Amino acid sequence: MHIEQNNNFLLMLILTMKLIMMKLKKLCAFVLAGMMAVSLAACTDGNGNEPSKDAQSQTESSNAESGSQKTDANGSKIGISMPTKSLERWNRDGSYLEKEFEKAGYNVSLTYSDNKIDQQVKDIEGLIADKVDLLVVAAIDGESLAQVLSEAKNQNIPVIAYDRLIMNTDAISYYVSFDNYTVGKLQGEFVADKLGLANAGDKKFNVEFTGGDPADNNATFFFNGAMDVIKPYIDKGTVVVPSGQTTFEQVGTAQWDTSKALSRFQNILGSYYSNGTRLDAAICSNDSTALGVTQAIQSDYAGNNEIIITGQDGDEANLANIIDGKQTMTVYKAVANEAVATLNLGEAILKGEKPDASLIEKSGWSFDCTYDTSSYNNGSAVIPSYLLVPVTVTKDNIQKELIDTGYYTMGSDGYPHPVQ
Repeated sequence: MHIEQNNNFLLMLILTMKLIMMKLKKLCAFVLAGMMAVSLAACTDGNGNEPSKDAQSQTESSNAESGSQKTDANGSKIGISMPTKSLERWNRDGSYLEKEFEKAGYNVSLTYSDNKIDQQVKDIEGLIADKVDLLVVAAIDGESLAQVLSEAKNQNIPVIAYDRLIMNTDAISYYVSFDNYTVGKLQGEFVADKLGLANAGDKKFNVEFTGGDPADNNATFFFNGAMDVIKPYIDKGTVVVPSGQTTFEQVGTAQWDTSKALSRFQNILGSYYSNGTRLDAAICSNDSTALGVTQAIQSDYAGNNEIIITGQDGDEANLANIIDGKQTMTVYKAVANEAVATLNLGEAILKGEKPDASLIEKSGWSFDCTYDTSSYNNGSAVIPSYLLVPVTVTKDNIQKELIDTGYYTMGSDGYPHPVQ
């Protein structure tokens, strides 16, 4: 009896254990299935689809890029002070600079000072008060900013003199511009070549000069570059200047003003060319003065010969005049490249570096640039300078130099228009 009871007990125990084992297996299977579901859900896009490796890579790249931008700019503020909106080129400069710095992640404050020196001083004071980390200044008058920029230096704000050298201050860290002497030299060489001065023999040619703003340090570089080419022919007697105006002081045009250039050249034509004297070339330092000279010739010149007229900047109205044969050439300065150089220089300064010639190679610029440590003395120090190379533009190469490079588009009207 006891043996039978024991056998029954053992049998029931075995059956119970089998049932428990079966339930444990089901439970483990359930748990495992749940874990796999959770794992699978974590690897899908929310719709049950597994994301591609490209999508994962793009997300990681986007996150890394976003972090890189914040690190590079670090919330830095850039103050940009431009002279005026009344000249086309300063609108382009300001726009390009603003776009380049903002694209790099910087906060930008851009001011235009309506060609008023007092206003530019106030604008710069405002940028300093706003605690900008870097100042980029294109001066209206290079002689008038020393005092306000000394305050920038006191607050350890580095200053880049943009396009125009700022004089008599040690607050300037660097200067970015084009080779201004070369601008004038290109104008002089163009006239010499077109007139054939080197092989003129006994021929004589009448030439007049129109310079730039005496308050702009660049204006003397432009004038000297052109005059150094033409003066040997003046000394030889091949070139004659009937007005006798051959010094910068005599030919300067305040604020590069078109109407002032127009009025002055009308007086020259009325005084020295009304008797039928032939004018062969008008060397104008920039496009705004060239516009005035062209208008004066159209209204007041008695002759009917083609006159060589030079310019600089590639302003829209002047390019139209070149297409129409009213102006002969302009020296183009790719200010988009000037803005890129300024950005890269500014970035290096803000990183605590001391940029030198190596910046050109490090930045990988596609345009020509030289590093100059001897030519630009502002009366306080020789300012290290990055100088881009300008190009001569005529009707024959507008397509190559301006359209194909993407700086301008050719409109349906047949004239070049700046890319906005």
